[in-house]
Amino acid sequence: MEPECITVGLDGSMESLAAARWAADEAERRNAALRLLHAWILLAAEAPDTPPDRDQNVGARQVVDRALSEVRERHPHLQIIQDLVGSEAEPALLQAADASLMLALGSRALTAWESYVLGDVSLDVVGRAERPVVLVRGGWSANPPPPEFANRLPRSEPRIVVGVSLHAPCDPLLGFAFDAAATRGIPLQVVHGRALPVHAYAPWGVDPGVADDVTKEADGELREGLRPWQERFPEVPVQLTVLLENPTRAMVQTVPGAELLVIGRRRHRPPFAPRVGPVAHAAIHHVTCPVAVVPHD
Repeated sequence: MEPECITVGLDGSMESLAAARWAADEAERRNAALRLLHAWILLAAEAPDTPPDRDQNVGARQVVDRALSEVRERHPHLQIIQDLVGSEAEPALLQAADASLMLALGSRALTAWESYVLGDVSLDVVGRAERPVVLVRGGWSANPPPPEFANRLPRSEPRIVVGVSLHAPCDPLLGFAFDAAATRGIPLQVVHGRALPVHAYAPWGVDPGVADDVTKEADGELREGLRPWQERFPEVPVQLTVLLENPTRAMVQTVPGAELLVIGRRRHRPPFAPRVGPVAHAAIHHVTCPVAVVPHD
């Protein structure tokens, strides 16, 4: 039986190497194997004894070998599977995701600002994969910052952040988030954003009574939805955050300093609608920490 594995899609970029480092750390935590996958449609069939100077796949092998060298030094005992696939990237990644605990992909930085874009392949994979896809920025590192920079960075307690909607069940999302917090031994911050109803607004501003009622209602619903998961993961400290904002703004406000953001993606969306919703879209483009996109019904 093939061991459970975490797959990382490689394309030779610095971003995919960052994803490989993240995936290796995650595989070590979960006692899983790491699959280093590079898909190249022009991959040639060659005999095992092909001399190096006639190896038509040398460039593809170098992509995987570089990632292997990158993670082996940090994880000398990790089981690593090297996988070269003669296929277009998207179908190869989707197939690998189905056979993995999760798929890690690099996220390409656009500028030095906190914004980035994904290639068409990555965005399609995020929108179609049946397993969680984790997007890792090129600047991400599991190592602490150098001492000379440590005092310049904002201090925040390490934690996992998960954005939760109360409109529908989201068990896969919560299961992934609680498991991520448990394997790291850090708290989980559960964030819910809820816009105020129209009658909360008065000529002088927001009616504080209505705001309090909305907050209490959302907090109660959130606690009720989390109760089974807190019973299943009693070792995970949970912080509830209810903000009277739309979910996108609530997520962007609370995520700075997190080790991982977990967000959901509905499998079944209306025809012609974007593959990911507005919260996931905002996270993909504005969040600097790794982002796990978890499909759910």
